[in-house]
Amino acid sequence: MIIRPTIAHLCIALSMPWIIATNASAQETFGIQVGGGIAVVPKYEGGKDYRVIGIPILAPAGLSDGRVQFKGPDHLQLRVFDYYGFQIGPLVGVRFGRDKDDGARLRGLGDVDGGLVVGGYAAYKAGMFTTALSYHHQVSGDDTGGVVKLSFEAEQKLSAGVKLTASVGATWADEDYMGSFFGVDALQSAQSGLTRFDADAGIKDVNIGLVADVTLAPQWSLKLFGKYARLVGDAADSPVIETPNQFYSGA
Repeated sequence: MIIRPTIAHLCIALSMPWIIATNASAQETFGIQVGGGIAVVPKYEGGKDYRVIGIPILAPAGLSDGRVQFKGPDHLQLRVFDYYGFQIGPLVGVRFGRDKDDGARLRGLGDVDGGLVVGGYAAYKAGMFTTALSYHHQVSGDDTGGVVKLSFEAEQKLSAGVKLTASVGATWADEDYMGSFFGVDALQSAQSGLTRFDADAGIKDVNIGLVADVTLAPQWSLKLFGKYARLVGDAADSPVIETPNQFYSGA
């Protein structure tokens, strides 16, 4: 079962594009941002069909030192340690589940419930470049295990109000995650007609992305987002997936 609003909408907003209006002035250190956006995402990880999601947003704003950052639906991070570019902190978010009706190959496999994700991250920032490593583990809903994400980012300001951030990364998933989303056990095989498949822990995808941040006015900003992920290893070999190519975009 896919997590329903409003938690899902709030957490999608952490990584997808949005238009934001915030009541935090330049003199404030904290405020609230309110807005909305539209994103195009796969119906499920490995699916070939896409859906359009409308995203209402209500989230913290301000904290001009960047201690709170949104990195993805499962990645709202708080920097608690920063020493000469080395950063450490906890993170929280949600992991979206999968419904058996999201694709023809999922029929007979049952639903996978999403839930709350907790973890932590470490990063090193040197000028325009950032290298980060994070761990994300689901602690409610179904036990779908944990993933480790490695990313390299480069920021470039094109003007005072326009910034581009390019990224490249990879995601490693443990056996619980791989089994939940890419494995097919004996019962599922009998119910679905798919070949039984054991998905082992390993790198599940490599990805590249580009984000454009545009300041429209002191209290308005526009974010454009595009990402491509390629499933690899057992994730790509699973009979559950329809295509290893996954695209995400929005405005």
